Amino acid sequence: MHRVGSAGNNANSNRPRKEKRLRYVLSDTDDTKHCAGINCLAVLKSSFSDGCNYLFTGSRDGTLKRWALDDDAATCSATFESHVDWVNDTVIAGDNTLVSCSSDTTLKTWNCLSDGTCTSTLRQHSDYVTCLAAAEKNTNVVASGGLGGEVFVWDIEAAVTPLSKSSDVLEDNCSNGINGSANSLSISSLRTISSSNSIAAQTAQCHGYVPISAKGHKESVYALAINDSGSLLVSGGTEKVVRVWDPRTGSKTMKLRGHTDNIRALLMDSTGRYCLSGSSDSMIRLWDLGQQRCVHSYAVHTDSVWALASTPTFSHVYSGGRDLSLYLTDLTTRESLFLCTKEHPILQLALHDDSIWVATTDSSVHRWPAEGKNPQKVFQRGGSFLAGNLSFSRARVSLEGSTPAPVYKEPIFSIPGTPAIVQHEILNNRRHVLTKDSAGSVKLWEITKGVVIEDYGQVSFDEKKEQLFEMVSIPAWFTVDTRLGSLSVHLDTPQCFSAEMYSADLNITGKPEDDKVNLARETLKGLLAYWMTKRRQRLGSQASVNGDVLSGKDITTKSLTHSRIEVDVNAENDSMVYPSFEFSTVSPPSIITEGSQGGPWRKKITELDGTEDEKDFPGWVLDCVLSNKLPPRENTKCSFYLHPCEGSAVQILTQGKLSAPRILRIHKVANYVVEKLEKPSDNANTDGTFSPGLGGRLQHLAVGDGSFRSGLKPWQKPRPSVEVLCNNQVLSPDMSLATVRAYVWKKPEDLVLNYRVIQGR
Repeated sequence: MHRVGSAGNNANSNRPRKEKRLRYVLSDTDDTKHCAGINCLAVLKSSFSDGCNYLFTGSRDGTLKRWALDDDAATCSATFESHVDWVNDTVIAGDNTLVSCSSDTTLKTWNCLSDGTCTSTLRQHSDYVTCLAAAEKNTNVVASGGLGGEVFVWDIEAAVTPLSKSSDVLEDNCSNGINGSANSLSISSLRTISSSNSIAAQTAQCHGYVPISAKGHKESVYALAINDSGSLLVSGGTEKVVRVWDPRTGSKTMKLRGHTDNIRALLMDSTGRYCLSGSSDSMIRLWDLGQQRCVHSYAVHTDSVWALASTPTFSHVYSGGRDLSLYLTDLTTRESLFLCTKEHPILQLALHDDSIWVATTDSSVHRWPAEGKNPQKVFQRGGSFLAGNLSFSRARVSLEGSTPAPVYKEPIFSIPGTPAIVQHEILNNRRHVLTKDSAGSVKLWEITKGVVIEDYGQVSFDEKKEQLFEMVSIPAWFTVDTRLGSLSVHLDTPQCFSAEMYSADLNITGKPEDDKVNLARETLKGLLAYWMTKRRQRLGSQASVNGDVLSGKDITTKSLTHSRIEVDVNAENDSMVYPSFEFSTVSPPSIITEGSQGGPWRKKITELDGTEDEKDFPGWVLDCVLSNKLPPRENTKCSFYLHPCEGSAVQILTQGKLSAPRILRIHKVANYVVEKLEKPSDNANTDGTFSPGLGGRLQHLAVGDGSFRSGLKPWQKPRPSVEVLCNNQVLSPDMSLATVRAYVWKKPEDLVLNYRVIQGR
């Protein structure tokens, strides 16, 4: 798994500073479905009898969604998009503050009832943040734990308020968009004030607040729980012990041993006396914190326990995990019932009145009957078994040959998701990516437009990949991953600017067919077309107010002087987007990147408002789309020798090494030979053809700068009377030099081409 670290200070590093990356996440569906496993759930009940209840889901696709709940349906009413990696947990603090944590190392806060705008980003963890816990009655207290062994206790109100604790004045270095200097601001008013649309405001960390650190874990933390008043905190992880803390000071109070594997789930009763733990050792344990010991063990599952949910009175527990099964256990009698089974491992549970929400590694969420208000009603159906010790539990499964029949066969209803992409292959043309999702459907994507151009259905991925093979060599100008359940395309400078194609091959009308098109530049222009439009509107309105004339290039470049920039001579200084690079606005991709301030961020391309600048975008991206400037590029040329075939009576045209663009077609080489043969006077002095010191660079072979245009016919017209060969193989006229080198020459030495005259037509 890749790790997405927070922005750090590299001022003391002697290594060259790595340019920030831009990536974009593609989608071929609407925004109302998750496309990866659901890691977390939270239920918000309305305080009004006729009000709407909401379910919040956090996914491995990096987003959270809010679902308005009816008796037998759920409607997606908002998508919360700002995290740049998996959302691992979410809790509701107070009446309307949603707190989420992610593998991007951050916590984020949101207004539960907003349109999905992030209100603040909290950066303290050094690694993935895996779990959260919120105090029911002390609404400001939220604890977070992660893979770095860190546990922090946050005062959410103080964390999102840029006020100095000592002097009650605004912190000068805090840029989260909150304006105010009074401590009397309510938490709800803070949400409104801090909901700035500025990306830098949403992602900046206010340095005036530091959470309480509970230090003691030597390994990763996977589970947290806190009592209602916020006076007791428990944590667990790969150390196999339950640690108990005073969250008000961060001090350790006790350590409970008994589990033999990673602790993955924790619950605490409202008073803080009892604690339940679920572990990868397949056991559930009930701890009496007053007595500092385990009072009961429940061997219900046959594999890791990953999720726990208790009834309000803490009399019964619902449990799920890697064995795909959901159980209900009476904590007093130790009787258990097998409620239902799933097709995927269970990741989290959320009790909702007489039903329970079940989240799994699938992108769908299911609501099952649970009788949460009166769980004894389920036991009256019979079929319960005693949750004995571990050996008895496994013996029961072995003797019976299977687990008991589940009480429930079907959920009340389900919230469907989109199947996650589980396999992908970048095709040789470097514009298409073949994918296969968890449902077995194979699709072909055009990444320069962000759309599916062919849905093949459930076919063999490998066979389809072979069918789509093309003998063509184009530099690897992007990389792809499917960690978020969808295609994420990564662009890194300067590598991304290495690929070019002729305008004719991209079906671009209105341009000479042999004009070169840089794929990354045009892709960036397509991605940021909406932003450019908004930016021009904003600059135009400012100009009309101030009476100034703006050039459209007023973006500051002082932060961009670290790199040498060259202007691409073929660039047209406009923002026109060619059809081959127009991205969908129905299912727009999301951009993930970062600028000079605030850290990584994520937004739909249609939600950019034109105010974003070098604080939000990498400098090389702005140089490209605003000024058509590209960084220095390497390996855009191909060196080769051109000789007559052995035994041929044709005169030798050149003596030295030639150089031409990698994408130069063989028909251009053939045309060059024909032209030389037809004009023998040009061959009298070949020295004028070569540039001294460059190994004989042949200027006539440069495409897009005026060569091969005068007196030459396009290659689609009658074939020239010359064949070009490599390794005694006749080359197709539409092959490029790079393709010949990769698939025919297959040697590290400079390419050698031969030519011969064809007799007759």
